[in-house]
Formats: sequence, C-alpha cells, structure tokens
Amino acid sequence: MVRILRGLAHKYFSDEEAVILFLLLVTGTVFVILFGAMLAPAIASLIIAFILQGLVAKLHKMGVPELVAIISVFVVFLGVLVGFIFGLLPLIWTQVSNLAGEAPRIIRELQSYLELLPEEYPHLISMEAVDTIYRQVSAEVAHMTQVLVSFSLSSIPDLVALLIYMVLVPILVFFFMKDRRVLVASIGRMLPPQRPMMVRIWQEVNLQCANYVRGKAVEILIVGVVTYAAFKLLGMPYAALLSLLVGLSVVIPYIGAAVVTIPVAVIALFAFGWSSHFIWVMVVYGIIQALDGNVLVPILFSEVNNLHPVAIIVAVLFFGGIWGLWGVFFAIPLATMLKAVFAAWPVKESEPSPAASE
Repeated sequence: MVRILRGLAHKYFSDEEAVILFLLLVTGTVFVILFGAMLAPAIASLIIAFILQGLVAKLHKMGVPELVAIISVFVVFLGVLVGFIFGLLPLIWTQVSNLAGEAPRIIRELQSYLELLPEEYPHLISMEAVDTIYRQVSAEVAHMTQVLVSFSLSSIPDLVALLIYMVLVPILVFFFMKDRRVLVASIGRMLPPQRPMMVRIWQEVNLQCANYVRGKAVEILIVGVVTYAAFKLLGMPYAALLSLLVGLSVVIPYIGAAVVTIPVAVIALFAFGWSSHFIWVMVVYGIIQALDGNVLVPILFSEVNNLHPVAIIVAVLFFGGIWGLWGVFFAIPLATMLKAVFAAWPVKESEPSPAASE
C-alpha cells in the first residue's frame, strides 16, 4: 500500500506547483462549504462583476476610457436591479399569492381529471395509484400555501438582511470592477513567481467560464422575455411567474426544461381545458424550447467546450447537493474547471523499479 501511494505521489505531485494548486483547491472548497452562506453577498457580487466585465472590455475596445466604461455598465446594472426589485418582483409575488389562493380549486379539478384515468386506461393505472398521487399533490400544495400564509412579522429579520444585501452587493460589484487588477495582483503575490501551469489553467477556465456564465445570463434573459411576451399574447395566466420559471430552467440542461413543462402544462390545462387554445400554448412553448436548444445555445456557447450529458447531470447533482442553487448554476463551469485542471496537471512517468534498473 505504501508503495502504491508513493508511486501516485511521484506521478502526480512531484511538481511543486501541482502541490500548491492541490492545496489551494482543497482549501477553497472547504472555505466555501463552511463560510459560503456568510459570504454570499461577496460571492454574488464577484459573480456579477465577472459577468459585467465582458461589457466593460467591449466598451474599452471601442475606445471608451475604462473608468467611463465601468461607470456606464454599473449604471445599467443599477437600473436593471431597481427595475427587478420594484417592477418584476412585486408582480411575481402577487401571482404567486394568487396561485396559492387558487390551489384548492386546481386540486379539485386535478382530482376530477385523475379519476377519469382508471376508467379510460384500466390496465395502466388503478384507482389506488390515483388516490396516492392525489394525496401527495394535496400535501405538497398545502405545505406551499402554509409557507406563503406564514410570511408575516417573523420574516422581518430576513427582509432587513435582504435590504442590507441590496445595498452591499452594488457597492461590492463596483469595487470588484474598478479595482480588478489590484485585487488580482494581490492574489498573485501570494503564489509562486513561476506558475506556468496555473496561468494555463486560469486562461482556459477564464475563457470557458466567462463565455458560459455571460452566455447563460443572456440566455435566461432572452428565453424569459420571449416566453412572457408569448404567454401574454396567448392570454396565459401567471405569465410573469411562468416565464421566470422557464427562463431559470435553462440553468439546468436537459432536466430544467422537462421539469418546468409540468407547471406550464398544468396551468394551461386548468385555464383553457382540453381545447385548441391549450394546444396552441403547448405548441408555442415547444417552439421556444426548440429554438433555445437548437439556435440560441449554439450561438451563445460556440466557444465553450462541450461536456458529455452524463458529466453534466453528475456535475449538477454533485455541486447542487453541496452548494444548492449556486452549485446548480455553476455546475458546468465548475466541471469545465476540473476538466482544465486534469488536462493541465503535470504527470511524471513512474520511477523504474530496482530490478529494472539493475
């Protein structure tokens, strides 16, 4: 066993830079797991600044002074943030509350639809299975309704913390953008002066993650806006809430679209019944999903290395289990980072055995 460990150490950790990088990765992972919730505003600000830096770089290439570009992009970011907080967020909350109020009626109609299934398909589904599904759905809806109703004075501390975050995040975003070079240089001084492997990994990860994160933000915006416009034209209830869900569903490839189809179909069914209007809603929704997967994604992510679907699903499950929603969003960039690390990791040939050397 000792001989095997010694061989692995010689093969993968003979390089001093590899050892330092391994320690940095382990330390960073433990730090985020232990203090990620506490440092959530700083992490969110760093991610937002990373996304906005692409716009700053484009403006700077067009001849705009860097400070002017930073201020311009920051003002646009503040406008979007204010619009979301005072425009979209109240609308979504109102629709969520209305949906919770209509939940009992939806449950009753769902029961009537479910009771017809054993009669039409007796060999596929039984009445006992229908009762089980109905009880589970009723319990989940009741729990969600109770959570919404219990939103009262006990949530004031969370609201105060949210208000503090709304003030802290823009300030941190501005300084992360303005002092980016100073911060990167400070981190660089703590690393070895000669670090070709780290530089190579950083360049690869920076390119891949920047393209992915910025492209994903644009994809969420485009898909959400197009879905909202389509649902409003079709008279779909809860258009803002559903379009937000559809936009966020693109974060999880393959799984997100399948999951969000259920609430879209259910609400369309209870709003229009088994009619041509319901079919039109689902057809338009299917067209949006098809255009997203076959047109928008190839355009936005043409420079991003493709990962195998199994690797994507495993990354979503693993990082989502560790870091929740943030882990789900950054599962693919993190998987890409690991791929770059493995590709650049120095590997030495095994030491010759004493018998072979003789």
